[in-house]
Amino acid sequence: MANNINIGDSKVLESRETPDGTMIRRRRVTPEGRRFTTYERIEMPALVVHKRSGNREQFDRDKLLTAVRRSVGKFFNSDMEVEDVVNRVVTKVYDLGRDEIESKEIGQAILEVLAEVNEVAYVRFASVFLEFKTLEDFENIIRSQREEIKK
Repeated sequence: MANNINIGDSKVLESRETPDGTMIRRRRVTPEGRRFTTYERIEMPALVVHKRSGNREQFDRDKLLTAVRRSVGKFFNSDMEVEDVVNRVVTKVYDLGRDEIESKEIGQAILEVLAEVNEVAYVRFASVFLEFKTLEDFENIIRSQREEIKK
Protein backbone atom coordinates (compact mmCIF):
# COMPACT_ATOMS: atom_id res chain seq x y z
CA MET A 1 0.00 0.00 0.00
CA ALA A 2 2.86 2.41 0.76
CA ASN A 3 3.66 2.48 -2.96
CA ASN A 4 0.40 4.37 -3.61
CA ILE A 5 1.39 7.35 -1.45
CA ASN A 6 2.18 10.47 -3.45
CA ILE A 7 5.06 11.99 -1.49
CA GLY A 8 5.10 15.11 -3.66
CA ASP A 9 1.69 16.23 -2.40
CA SER A 10 2.43 15.48 1.25
CA LYS A 11 2.98 18.06 3.95
CA VAL A 12 5.58 17.83 6.69
CA LEU A 13 4.03 17.69 10.15
CA GLU A 14 7.21 17.35 12.16
CA SER A 15 10.97 17.16 11.51
CA ARG A 16 13.55 15.87 13.95
CA GLU A 17 17.25 15.46 13.59
CA THR A 18 18.80 12.40 15.18
CA PRO A 19 21.01 13.11 18.20
CA ASP A 20 24.15 12.39 16.20
CA GLY A 21 23.05 14.71 13.39
CA THR A 22 23.32 12.09 10.65
CA MET A 23 19.65 11.74 9.76
CA ILE A 24 16.40 13.70 9.68
CA ARG A 25 13.08 12.01 10.45
CA ARG A 26 10.03 13.66 8.94
CA ARG A 27 6.41 12.84 9.79
CA ARG A 28 4.22 13.59 6.77
CA VAL A 29 0.54 13.58 5.81
CA THR A 30 -1.07 13.28 2.36
CA PRO A 31 -4.08 15.37 1.25
CA GLU A 32 -6.17 12.24 1.91
CA GLY A 33 -4.99 12.20 5.54
CA ARG A 34 -2.62 9.21 5.30
CA ARG A 35 0.40 9.59 7.56
CA PHE A 36 3.88 8.21 6.97
CA THR A 37 7.49 8.78 7.94
CA THR A 38 10.51 9.50 5.75
CA TYR A 39 14.17 9.47 6.71
CA GLU A 40 16.80 11.63 5.05
CA ARG A 41 20.50 10.85 5.32
CA ILE A 42 23.47 12.82 4.04
CA GLU A 43 24.93 11.13 0.97
CA MET A 44 28.55 10.24 1.62
CA PRO A 45 31.34 10.16 -0.98
CA ALA A 46 32.33 6.87 -2.62
CA LEU A 47 34.53 4.62 -0.48
CA VAL A 48 36.18 1.41 -1.68
CA VAL A 49 36.57 -1.52 0.75
CA HIS A 50 39.44 -3.99 0.33
CA LYS A 51 38.14 -7.39 1.45
CA ARG A 52 40.22 -10.22 2.96
CA SER A 53 39.61 -12.22 -0.21
CA GLY A 54 41.40 -9.55 -2.24
CA ASN A 55 38.16 -8.29 -3.78
CA ARG A 56 37.26 -4.62 -3.76
CA GLU A 57 33.74 -3.26 -3.43
CA GLN A 58 31.89 -0.04 -2.69
CA PHE A 59 31.26 0.66 0.99
CA ASP A 60 27.61 -0.07 1.67
CA ARG A 61 26.10 1.35 4.86
CA ASP A 62 23.06 -0.92 4.56
CA LYS A 63 25.31 -3.98 4.33
CA LEU A 64 27.10 -2.80 7.48
CA LEU A 65 23.75 -2.29 9.23
CA THR A 66 22.62 -5.80 8.26
CA ALA A 67 25.89 -7.32 9.50
CA VAL A 68 25.78 -5.51 12.84
CA ARG A 69 22.08 -6.29 13.30
CA ARG A 70 22.70 -9.98 12.52
CA SER A 71 25.78 -10.35 14.69
CA VAL A 72 24.92 -8.32 17.79
CA GLY A 73 21.49 -6.75 17.26
CA LYS A 74 19.84 -8.92 19.89
CA PHE A 75 21.99 -7.25 22.57
CA PHE A 76 20.28 -3.90 21.96
CA ASN A 77 16.81 -2.76 23.01
CA SER A 78 15.81 -1.11 19.73
CA ASP A 79 16.67 -0.70 16.07
CA MET A 80 17.56 2.92 16.82
CA GLU A 81 20.37 1.76 19.13
CA VAL A 82 21.74 -0.43 16.32
CA GLU A 83 21.37 2.53 13.91
CA ASP A 84 23.35 4.66 16.35
CA VAL A 85 26.17 2.09 16.44
CA VAL A 86 26.27 1.99 12.64
CA ASN A 87 26.18 5.80 12.38
CA ARG A 88 29.12 6.05 14.77
CA VAL A 89 31.07 3.44 12.78
CA VAL A 90 30.34 5.22 9.49
CA THR A 91 31.51 8.51 11.02
CA LYS A 92 34.76 6.88 12.20
CA VAL A 93 35.36 5.36 8.76
CA TYR A 94 34.76 8.61 6.86
CA ASP A 95 36.70 10.67 9.42
CA LEU A 96 39.82 8.81 8.27
CA GLY A 97 39.59 11.01 5.18
CA ARG A 98 40.49 8.28 2.71
CA ASP A 99 38.71 6.92 -0.34
CA GLU A 100 39.85 3.31 0.29
CA ILE A 101 39.80 1.23 3.47
CA GLU A 102 40.57 -2.33 4.57
CA SER A 103 37.60 -4.37 5.78
CA LYS A 104 39.52 -5.14 8.98
CA GLU A 105 39.62 -1.39 9.73
CA ILE A 106 35.83 -1.32 9.56
CA GLY A 107 35.71 -4.31 11.93
CA GLN A 108 38.05 -2.49 14.29
CA ALA A 109 35.82 0.60 14.19
CA ILE A 110 32.82 -1.60 15.07
CA LEU A 111 34.76 -3.02 18.02
CA GLU A 112 35.67 0.46 19.26
CA VAL A 113 32.05 1.63 19.18
CA LEU A 114 30.71 -1.56 20.77
CA ALA A 115 33.29 -1.29 23.56
CA GLU A 116 31.76 2.08 24.44
CA VAL A 117 28.09 1.14 24.23
CA ASN A 118 27.54 -2.55 25.03
CA GLU A 119 30.14 -4.81 26.62
CA VAL A 120 28.33 -8.08 25.83
CA ALA A 121 27.90 -7.15 22.17
CA TYR A 122 31.58 -6.14 22.14
CA VAL A 123 32.73 -9.57 23.40
CA ARG A 124 30.37 -11.36 21.00
CA PHE A 125 31.58 -9.38 17.99
CA ALA A 126 35.22 -9.66 19.08
CA SER A 127 34.93 -13.44 19.31
CA VAL A 128 34.00 -13.65 15.63
CA PHE A 129 36.06 -10.76 14.26
CA LEU A 130 39.24 -11.78 16.12
CA GLU A 131 38.53 -15.49 15.49
CA PHE A 132 38.65 -16.72 19.09
CA LYS A 133 39.75 -20.34 19.36
CA THR A 134 39.95 -20.90 23.13
CA LEU A 135 38.32 -19.89 26.38
CA GLU A 136 41.52 -18.03 27.15
CA ASP A 137 40.78 -15.72 24.20
CA PHE A 138 37.47 -14.81 25.87
CA GLU A 139 39.13 -14.37 29.26
CA ASN A 140 41.77 -12.06 27.77
CA ILE A 141 39.27 -9.79 26.00
CA ILE A 142 37.06 -9.61 29.10
CA ARG A 143 40.09 -8.81 31.27
CA SER A 144 41.29 -6.07 28.91
CA GLN A 145 37.77 -4.60 28.73
CA ARG A 146 37.53 -4.51 32.53
CA GLU A 147 40.89 -2.74 32.69
CA GLU A 148 39.65 -0.15 30.17
CA ILE A 149 36.53 0.47 32.26
CA LYS A 150 38.66 1.07 35.37
CA LYS A 151 40.64 3.83 33.61
